[in-house]
Parts: sequence; structure tokens; C-alpha cells
Amino acid sequence: MDRLFARQIAKATKSSGDVDLGALGKQVIAAYEEAKRDRQRTDRSIALMIEELDQLNRKLERQVEERTAELREREAELRAQNLRFDAAINNMSQGLLMFDAEGRLAIYNNRYFEVYGMPRDKVRIGMTVEELIRCRIESGTFVGDPVEYSARINALMAKGEAYNRLHELPDGRTVAVSSRPMPGGGWVVTHEDTTERRAAEKKIAHMAHHDALTDLPNRALLRERLAEALNHVSGGVQLAVFYLDLDNFKGINDTLGHQLGDELLKCVGDRLRARVPANATVARVGGDEFAIILPELGAINDAAILANQVCEAIRPPCDLCGHAVITDTSIGIAIAPDDGSDPDELMKKADMALYRAKAAGRGTFRFFEPEMDASIKARRAIEGALRAALARGEFLLHYQPILNPRENRITCCEALIRWQHPQRGLVGPAEFVSVAEEIGLIIPLGEWVLRQACADAARWPNDTKVAVNLSAIQVMNANLVPVVISALSAGRLELEITESVMMQNTEATLATLHRLRELGVRISMDDFGTGFSSLGYLRRFPFEKLKIDRSFIRDLVSDKNSLAIVRAVTTMAKSLGMITTVEGVETAEQLAQVSQLGCTEVQGFFIGRPQRLEDISRLLQDYAPRKAKTA
Repeated sequence: MDRLFARQIAKATKSSGDVDLGALGKQVIAAYEEAKRDRQRTDRSIALMIEELDQLNRKLERQVEERTAELREREAELRAQNLRFDAAINNMSQGLLMFDAEGRLAIYNNRYFEVYGMPRDKVRIGMTVEELIRCRIESGTFVGDPVEYSARINALMAKGEAYNRLHELPDGRTVAVSSRPMPGGGWVVTHEDTTERRAAEKKIAHMAHHDALTDLPNRALLRERLAEALNHVSGGVQLAVFYLDLDNFKGINDTLGHQLGDELLKCVGDRLRARVPANATVARVGGDEFAIILPELGAINDAAILANQVCEAIRPPCDLCGHAVITDTSIGIAIAPDDGSDPDELMKKADMALYRAKAAGRGTFRFFEPEMDASIKARRAIEGALRAALARGEFLLHYQPILNPRENRITCCEALIRWQHPQRGLVGPAEFVSVAEEIGLIIPLGEWVLRQACADAARWPNDTKVAVNLSAIQVMNANLVPVVISALSAGRLELEITESVMMQNTEATLATLHRLRELGVRISMDDFGTGFSSLGYLRRFPFEKLKIDRSFIRDLVSDKNSLAIVRAVTTMAKSLGMITTVEGVETAEQLAQVSQLGCTEVQGFFIGRPQRLEDISRLLQDYAPRKAKTA
């Protein structure tokens, strides 16, 4: 400051040495103003620096706040992830264990304790495999050497090899254990209780290879077992394939309903299962068809013996919800290796033999024979033509007269169906009625017979009846009574049934027969004496007529037993107020004998053969004893 003031005085001193106070004052003022400006500049600089520092501080504070918030967010996210991880591992269906590179437990979940029924306080982080196994031994869910087991697991994981195994627990459960190595060491183990799943898988596999109704093997499993059994057919060892079909099942199913039809199939399945040897396979291949594989067949006769036993096992009545239902079976048999060594080929040939058995009268069996192939083709051709025959009007009725020998007059004519085949000509019922039953045509065909027979009988003398045969399927059909009502000529109709009809669904059958009697229909038992319980049926239903089977008449002249039977039946029928009709009378001597025995009516070729409507009509009008004998 002194130097500054000295310089100002020097500048204000005149040449005379005097100080110019005015100039000095100006210099001082200028110096003060300069100093002021310097202070102001300094103040501004400091203010700017303070402001800049403040901005930097606020920015730093914001960054700190943002970083703190980010850290808190990351921490919250990490906590959420940990919670989700904890929830995930503790809600897994598998028990989970995770081991570190040192082979010590790092993570476990709750499901692990549930799988093995272990208390949670027994397990802690840091345990070894051996220590865990000892905990399982205490809980009763491990049997074995824990040292050996843990050593094996540790060795596998040290090599980085995965481990999968099913453990059967002492309580019968199955646990699937799966170990997987982790990158960097350690491994993860899952423990899954697969007991229910394996049971479900077994059930599904069983359902895929077994019939749902009878629980017998189905067609697929049958073929597998047949293929396997054929691998052992060699060196004289044979194998038999049986193909079974229930007789008249369609009629039973249609008349009694599918529920009882199913019950019948289950009954048959049980009987087959109980009848066949332990090494045999019984299967249901579809509908009412069954099959049997009989391996290690020593002799062909063994197959025949089993076939007879199967028929006998199925034949007794099945009690189905109060209905006594009787069925029979036809059986076709193919033998390997003689008839083939391919499963499909053997089944096909057994099926062909089955067709032959059904054609032979059912309730029996047949072995495959090479000529059957052509026969089956012919049978199938008949089936196809038969379906169209009714619509085309190819059926017609013939009538066989029934004579009252005492009055020497025709009292009834039996309606007998014929098929006027376009190529084969006139075909008898033996060739197509059984086929009609199998393909479901017997009901509409039977209805046509009833209506046509009643319409034809309307042209006959008033006291002449018409007899129509009914099968068991027709009697069990709910539409029978309405059809009879629509076709009936009052007092003319006579329905003939066999003992087999009475053996089917007895209560419903009796109700139907009583309803028909109320309509004025006469009910006859046909083929009397050929069954095993006919007298019981006579007690349960009052038949108006008994028809004595032709088998007793054939040897009537020479066989005393036949004569005694006919006399006994006639006497019994008379005491019960029944008419007796003898079938199969073919000679005058037979006619004389049955008349002497007191038989009410006779039928047979000696009286008259089955003939067309126009011929039987003339016979009814012009009948005389002499003409009858030459008919």
C-alpha cells in the first residue's frame, strides 16, 4: 500500500516539486475503484466456484441416492428371487438335495422330508451323503450299507457321471432317485415318489392289453402271446388255437338288453378263465367272440378234451339279475405247426373251423380242414344273399298236414319256411335259419312267417289251425305279442316252441306265453322228450299240446323202449288234458301203433309232405284217408 501511495504522489508531484492534490485525489479514487473492481471480480469468482461446488455436491448426492435406490431395488429383487427359489424348491413334487464340490449338503427342500418321512431337525447344511443315509436308516426308509452306498455315489459324482435308480422302500413305495453333476463341482439329486404314477402306468398298460368288460386279454395281447408261444413250437411240441362264438348271443342281447348281454359275457369270461389250464391264455377278441391259446399240446386229443370241457362249462344257465339265461358255444380249432406258424393265419383258420362248427348244429367244435376255406366263402355268400332275400320277397311257406287219426281229418298244418334262391332254387331252412339268427335277420323273418301263415290260414276251413315254430330269440323279443295281435286269425294260430325256449329268461318267457294264451293262441312244446327237464316245464306252464320227437317213432316197431316212452308220454299228456302229436310217422304200421297208443295227432311223410299253399288248400278240401296214404 505504501509503494502504491508513493507512486501516486510521484505522479501527482509537479515539476516544481509541489504535490497536485487534485491529481493525487483522482489517482487515489481511481486506485480505490480498481481495488473495488478487483474485489468484485474475486467475489464473483468465489461465488461461481461455490455455486459450481454446490452443483457438484447436489449431483453427487443424486448419484448417491440413485445408487442407493438401485442397491435397495437389487436387494429387494434378490430377496424376491430367494423367496421364489425357496417357494419353488419347497413346492417341487420331488425331494431336492444339492451338494457342493466337497460333497457336503448345501441345499435341501421340504419335499425330501415328506418323501422319506424324516424329521426336519435331523438334517443340517454341511452333512455328507453317508450322514443323510444314516438319518434315513433311522426313519426306516433305507435298507443297506450307508458306507458302501455313499462311496458309490461319491465315486460317480467325482467322475461327473449321472445316476438314475429306482429304490423300493420297505413300506412298498417306489422312489426314483436321479443325480446330476454341476459345472464346477457338486451335484443335484432329486427324489420322486413314483408309486402312484407307476401304478397308473401299469393300469394304463393293463387297459391297453385287456378287455374292459371281462378283464381278459384283448386281441392285441392275444396276438403277442400267440406269437411268443409259436416260438416254442418245435420238436413235436404243438399248439392249439380255439376260436369261440356264443350261440344266439345277438338275440339275447337284443331282447334282454345290452346290460344283461354284458353280464352274460362276464359270466362266460369267468367260466372260461376257471376252466382252462394255468398255462393257457383266454382272451375276448370282440363282441361275443373269445379265443384260447393252449401251448405245449402233446396230442390232438387234448384239444378235443378241452373243447368238450369248455362247452360243458358254458352250457349251464347264467343267473343274470334274476334272469336264467342259457347260451352255448361253438368252437373252431387250429393246430400249429400243421395248420400254420403265423398268428394271423392260425386265427383265420380257427375262425373257419368255427363256421363249420356252427353249421354242424352249434354247441360243438370242429378242427380246421383245408377244404373249409371254400366252404366259408360259400357261407359268406349265403349271408350276403340272405340279407336281401326278405326285401326281394324270395321266401315262401310250405305246409305239412297234421292228422287226427281217430276222426280221420286234418286238424292243423305246420308252416315251414323255404327260400327261393335265384341261382340255387328251393333252399330248406336247415341251410339258412341258423345264419339268419347269427346276422340278426330271424326277428323280421319270423314276423313275416307269422303274418303270412295267418293270412294263408284264413282261406282254410274254420276249424283248421296253422302251427308256426318260434325260436328262443323270437319269444324273448318284446315285439312278439304285438305282431301276433296284428297277424292273428282268432283261434287259428298254434305256436310251437322247444325246451330251449323255456330255458331262456324263464320268468319273462312265461309271462309272454301266458299273454299269448290269453289271445287264444295254442302253445305246443315241440321235440318233447329230447331235453333234460321237460317235466318241470310242464308243471310251470300248461301247454295244450306235446309233440313227441321223431327219434322215438323211427324204431317204434322194433324198440320196446321207444314204445314204452311214447305210451308213457301219451298217458301223462292225457291225464294233464294235453293233445299229443307224434312226428315222423312214415309207415302205415307206425300210424296204427301210435293210434293204438292213444296219440291225438300224427304228422309225417305218410300223412303228407310239406307242400305249397295251393296244394295244401286242395288237400284240406278234398282230404280222404285213401288220399292221405298216397300223398
